[in-house]
Amino acid sequence: MESCRGIRRRADLPAFWIIALAATALVAALVFAVAHGHAAAPAQQERRSQVQPQDPPQIRVSVNLVLVEATVKSRAGQIMGDLKKEDFIVEDNGQPQQISSFSRDELPLAVALVVDISGSIQPFLKPLRYATLTALKTLKPEDEVAMFTFAGQVDRRVELTKDKREVSDQLEFLQAGGATNINRAIYDAARYLQQEAPAARRVIVLISDDVPTVADPIDHKQVVDSALEADAAVYNLKVPGDNPVAARMMTAGRGMVNVNKLTQETGGEIFDVEKEGSLFLAFQDLIQRLKTRYTIGFYPANPDRSRGFHKLSLRLQPSFGADGRDYNVLSKSGYYAYGTATQ
Repeated sequence: MESCRGIRRRADLPAFWIIALAATALVAALVFAVAHGHAAAPAQQERRSQVQPQDPPQIRVSVNLVLVEATVKSRAGQIMGDLKKEDFIVEDNGQPQQISSFSRDELPLAVALVVDISGSIQPFLKPLRYATLTALKTLKPEDEVAMFTFAGQVDRRVELTKDKREVSDQLEFLQAGGATNINRAIYDAARYLQQEAPAARRVIVLISDDVPTVADPIDHKQVVDSALEADAAVYNLKVPGDNPVAARMMTAGRGMVNVNKLTQETGGEIFDVEKEGSLFLAFQDLIQRLKTRYTIGFYPANPDRSRGFHKLSLRLQPSFGADGRDYNVLSKSGYYAYGTATQ
């Protein structure tokens, strides 16, 4: 038995020296590599050599993709929902542009509900919760909604969320009363969307009787500019409010936002609850309209475009007739450029 153990120890001896010699060689190789600035292990170097050729080149460009949201209606007021990229003509400051991207309701939405809770719309607060929940359920799961309320001042009640019920639940606890500061409400919502939803299609939905009664330092032009800078279309659910003539005239001509002009300049629309028949039907139609908007993208032909406001013109090919007579294109009037950018 002892002789067997001795045989096993003698048999293990060569293996021990082989391992020791290999370890010594490895240490020497590492020392040599460190001395020459190559401390990475061979396996790491091999992995790097496999990854490096696959890394995309870093290309610096001096143009940004400009996106234009549009709704197209026939002369009879019906939505034209089967148009193709080739059917559109877009001009930037009078210069024709080549359309680079085209889709319909594919990009996620970021919607800011801006709810008037002044005393004049008290009768609509109760049905608003049901109408809101039902309408928002038809949005895509990845679409997000935030909620602002306003009377004399503006409050952000819900941050952007995919949980549509969280928004509708907040409506249950609202109490109406006070003045109507539409200017500040739209301005704050636009700034919020611009900051928090840079990669989404941005929309502001104003629920109000559209009668501002507070003269805010933010005037009509600043409200429009804030929406255009945020690339946010403003839609309006117009509810009938209880506003005496004196209240309507009190702040006329003092920089109050004109909601009708605001929706036109940003490419939105007004949905009149009285004409639609109910708040529920008006909200349903508004959300459906958001789902039939085209998204048209182009890279400006002049890569070194100047800063400032750029006027946009979007229309259909001549075979469709004339815009405003044979059809109507609802889109923003322009966009603000801030010089070149890199990515």
